[in-house]
Amino acid sequence: MILREVRLLRAQFEIFTASIRAPDRPLDQLSAEERDEAGRTFYVNPGGAAAALVALAATLVSNPAGFFAGFYYAMRLAGSRPRQLFLNFAYFAQACIVGRWMRRNELTHLHTHYSSTVALLVQKTFGADLSISFHGPDEFNDPAGFWIREKVAACTFVRAISHYSRSQVMKSSEVADWKKIEVVYMGVDPETFTARPFRAAPERIEILCVGRLAPVKAQHILIAAMAELVREHPNLLLHLVGGGPDRASLEKEAAARNLQKHVIFHGFTPQDKLDALYRQADIFALPSFAEGVPGVLMEAMAMEIPCVSTRITGTPELIRDGVDGLLVAPSDVEGLAAAIAALASDPDLRLKLGQAGRRRVLDRFDLRKNSAALGRIFETYLR
Repeated sequence: MILREVRLLRAQFEIFTASIRAPDRPLDQLSAEERDEAGRTFYVNPGGAAAALVALAATLVSNPAGFFAGFYYAMRLAGSRPRQLFLNFAYFAQACIVGRWMRRNELTHLHTHYSSTVALLVQKTFGADLSISFHGPDEFNDPAGFWIREKVAACTFVRAISHYSRSQVMKSSEVADWKKIEVVYMGVDPETFTARPFRAAPERIEILCVGRLAPVKAQHILIAAMAELVREHPNLLLHLVGGGPDRASLEKEAAARNLQKHVIFHGFTPQDKLDALYRQADIFALPSFAEGVPGVLMEAMAMEIPCVSTRITGTPELIRDGVDGLLVAPSDVEGLAAAIAALASDPDLRLKLGQAGRRRVLDRFDLRKNSAALGRIFETYLR
């Protein structure tokens, strides 16, 4: 979603992109859109220690006042914690690399997705204007450790991706800075994610769950719900898409519950294969413990797949329970099973909620509309 938002904003602004890390996959595993963006992007870490030392020395020589201001600020944030002192020095070195890249390209405003300490140190060292898109949930779990108060204070404006996100930023910042916080949802392109054919009476009801296999995504809750469901609905098939640290334990639990015929692990899945899984899905399930506003739910809803998710963080701003999908309490195995069972046994409900879900995306989570709204905010503040 971030990539597509950036590409749409290029129609309004000249945008240069930078990333701390190189792509997480080889180029031949990236989509054409991702490869094009990779070719446009400046990468910080691949230069290694040599690039960091050059940037530090060059910043000290060309901008000594900024160098010492940024360095002192980074060390003050770290306090007396040895590990944090080391990390903040590394962030400061990365900030020097980014700041010098900005100056070479005559850039004066830096916008960062997520709560980047490097971006904060660029602002303190080079005096660039700063804005941040806050997503959550990680930084909201440790607002002091992510220095949310300091980052909001340093920003020209802040973009929150949901009202929940805004509330968490407000909770951790000065009241005087609240006026900087703008809510602009992310979104998906409904022309890319079009309605898939509805299946009223499929031979197998196929449930799709897309996300990193990690504790926060709570796929173990979904496996436990499947164990209850297949007793009365033996035609259910769950597709788990994604890789991560929980894969081994999830496979072990599925085997222990005798669900081998009911659960398929796909691992990391290229977009074309993921699109095929979306198109054959009858139900989308996301039982997470914490999220921002999940893009995979937006994609499923745009394709008229009825969704079941948890009543957490920003998700109720996307799905209104019983209107655009079904919401259950996080960790509630029985509630999750009951919601999936209701959809599995009622094709009319699946059709109704699926169609309502797409209308919800068209109304509030259309990527083009929301990117245009974000562009107007940039124009207002940068003017």
